Amino acid sequence: MTTTRRAFTQGLLGAASLAPAPLFAQNRAASTPSPKAVDLAPRAVWPGGVQKPLMPYTPAITAGGWLFVAGQLASDFKTGIDPAARSNDLAHPVRLGLQSKLVLSNLAETVAAAGLDMSKDTARIWQWYTSPLPTLAVFKKGDTSPQISAVPHLVEQDRVFKQPLPASTGIGIKELMVKDTLLEIELIGVADGGTNVGFPALSSQSSALGGRSSAVRRGDWVFLAADPAGPAGAATGKLREQTDATLAKLAKMAEMAGSSLGRAVKAEVFIGDPSGFAEIDAAWAKWFPTNPPARIVVPYSGLSKKGSQVEIALTLLANDSNKRIETVSTDKAPKAIGHVPQAIKAGNLLFLSQQLAVDENGKVPESLTRHPSFPYYGQPARQQMKYMLKNVAAICEAAGTSLSNVVRRACFHDHGVHFAESMDEWAAHFPQLKPVSTTIILGGPLQAAGAHTLLDLIAYAP
Repeated sequence: MTTTRRAFTQGLLGAASLAPAPLFAQNRAASTPSPKAVDLAPRAVWPGGVQKPLMPYTPAITAGGWLFVAGQLASDFKTGIDPAARSNDLAHPVRLGLQSKLVLSNLAETVAAAGLDMSKDTARIWQWYTSPLPTLAVFKKGDTSPQISAVPHLVEQDRVFKQPLPASTGIGIKELMVKDTLLEIELIGVADGGTNVGFPALSSQSSALGGRSSAVRRGDWVFLAADPAGPAGAATGKLREQTDATLAKLAKMAEMAGSSLGRAVKAEVFIGDPSGFAEIDAAWAKWFPTNPPARIVVPYSGLSKKGSQVEIALTLLANDSNKRIETVSTDKAPKAIGHVPQAIKAGNLLFLSQQLAVDENGKVPESLTRHPSFPYYGQPARQQMKYMLKNVAAICEAAGTSLSNVVRRACFHDHGVHFAESMDEWAAHFPQLKPVSTTIILGGPLQAAGAHTLLDLIAYAP
């Protein structure tokens, strides 16, 4: 069932105005969509000049007025790295720049096939950078630095995107699905006929965001860039303190873009060691005492600011939007772990909280794991995916939609060995339109002992 979210009071920040001039020289009215009709039902987009994916997913889907584009790699899906992105120069910056150029070109062609302009209609972009660092032992000590430079990619990005740049998330991860790939990019565009309005970084964010937008408003929606712990000095604190400081900054970012934390519908939280989940949740209860947004917490994340232990990105509705925000709950699926709902419905989109193969106590059922005395029996990754999708189907039904309307997934595996059987099970549940997909290898045990897969999902909910 769904329940309407109550109005959020602005007692956290007071009444002071925090609205600097937008990055783009136009007023808020410029973000209002044109009156043309928008096709909201899910529709597959297959670009002509882009290599077809090797695995069963759709390159892009339009749904609910958004465009969801699957993660793209610099691969020809035949030999490995696409010849156009290969180089005899083994230096990381050279290879990253070449791969970035090819991926961005393919993304632009994919977006164009949907009738949009990537440079102007992209509201949020994710960049996943591979790095062997930090190791699990280093993550355990609180160091999250991947020790790589994203500059070659950012240079290519600046050549493609017009101002204002989209809200950005850049995370270091262990491995991608094609050998020697250094970067995977996915994005969300908004198909409403409107225009992005960008907002500059706060003074405490300027170095971390590299002068890019801290917030982008597009029509009813506000997208906040992934923000590392701050303000200055907080990077030396504990995870709970850093989370508290980061949410304080995000509250200011939301306000200057015409929204508030109480209008948040989805949160993406990136941390190092997964044992820090409880500290994240404690800060969460403070900032979202009632009606929190849907949330995913991704462990083993390489973060952009030295000393930072957490980054958070938010998707919100603007304060003046007429779209309803509803909390979705059902007793046919386990309760979400932590201070979060099972899902949030906003307009025609359903944002699910993270999915792990756990019961209401946060434990993986024994039936979904291998018995230590029988290490070669069973297919736990397949069974865990089947279990999660049963729960997802129940949540979708409670929101008035169905599993077949899932349009976007990001899938995080503990190890790549579990990919094939879980993907095979996933695809069997989508005989027709297969969701766009991004697959990430984190390289370590997830929040629940024995869990192999972490899912982040968005569905169309008419």
